[in-house]
Amino acid sequence: MPDLPGRRPLDPRLLRAFLAVAEELHFTRAAARLYVAQQALSRDVRRLERELGAELFVRTTRLVTLTADGERLVPYARRVLDAQDELLAAFGQARPLLVDLNSPGLATGRRVLYRARELAPEHEIMARFESGLTGAAAELLAGRLDASFGRYAGLDPALRAMLDHQFVRYEPMAVVLPEGHPLAPLPQVPLAALEGETVYAGAGNPRTPEWTDLAHRLFDGRGIAVAPPAPLAVGVEEFERLMAKTGHPVLAVVGFPPLPRTVVRPLVDPVPLSPVSLVWRRGLVHPAFDALRRAAAEVAAREGWFLRPETGWIPAIDESAANRSIPFTIDLHDS
Repeated sequence: MPDLPGRRPLDPRLLRAFLAVAEELHFTRAAARLYVAQQALSRDVRRLERELGAELFVRTTRLVTLTADGERLVPYARRVLDAQDELLAAFGQARPLLVDLNSPGLATGRRVLYRARELAPEHEIMARFESGLTGAAAELLAGRLDASFGRYAGLDPALRAMLDHQFVRYEPMAVVLPEGHPLAPLPQVPLAALEGETVYAGAGNPRTPEWTDLAHRLFDGRGIAVAPPAPLAVGVEEFERLMAKTGHPVLAVVGFPPLPRTVVRPLVDPVPLSPVSLVWRRGLVHPAFDALRRAAAEVAAREGWFLRPETGWIPAIDESAANRSIPFTIDLHDS
C-alpha cells in the first residue's frame, strides 16, 4: 500500500514513549522506565501529537490523564509495538548459514566448514551438496544458498557480475583410474602419459561446465581428449559402473575420495592446479558469514593452500581472478 500524501511513517519510538506515559500517567516514572531524560520523553510525546494531529494527554502540575484520542490510541500502539517485538524476536535467532561443499568427501570446503563452526558455535552453519559451482550459482542468486566453493573464473561473466569471491586454494589435480589401467601402477601420472587418452571431465553436465572448461584448457595441445557427454552418474555404484563400462580416466583433484576398484593418482609435469574460491552473492548479510570467511583464510594460511609448486599450471584467466578476489586479512597469532 502506498504512503498517503503528506503522511510519514510513525517512528515506533514515539509510540513506545506514548505507551509508557499512558501506563504510568507520570512523565518522570515513564522516563525512568525507558532510561531517557524527561525532556526527551516530553519532546517525543509532543512530536507524536503533532504527527497525529491530536492531543493525547491533559497535563497539570499534579496530574497526567489520557484524552479521548489518547484512550483510542492505546490499543493501536500496543499492537504495533507487539508486532515489532515479534519481528525482532524472529530475527534475533538467525537462520542457518547454508554452505555448499560441492560433493561429500572433498576436503577443502569441509575443513573450512569445520573451522567456521568452531569460530561461531552460537550459529548453525549447515552443509549442502550442489555438485558444481555453476549449479550452485543459481541457488546463491535465488537466496536458497549462501556460499559455495569452486572455480570462480569458470563461471559465465553474467553470473560473476552478481557474485563475490575470496580465493582459498590452488588444489593439485589428479586422475582417477580403474585398477586395471596401464597407468594405475604409477605413483604419479605425468601429463604427457595421458596423450591419446580420452578423459572424463563432466562434459554435458549443466551443473559443472566450469570444470569441463578447465579440462579443455589443460588438455589443449597435449593430445588428450575430453570424453563426450555421458549420463550423469548419481551415487558411488553408478559412477563405478560407468567407469568400468567406458574405461575412461576421470579428471579429479588429489583429495578426491577413493572409490572401489579405482586409484587416484596426482598429475605432474606440470602440476595442474584447480583454483578454489569461496563464492557468495553480492550483498550477503548473515552473522556467521565473517566466521566462514575467516575460517577460509585461516585454514588456507596454515595449510599452505596459497603456495604454488614451481611446476604448477593454471590458466591466466584464473590467476587474474585470484588476484582480484576479496581478501580476508587475519593475524594467525590471534586466532
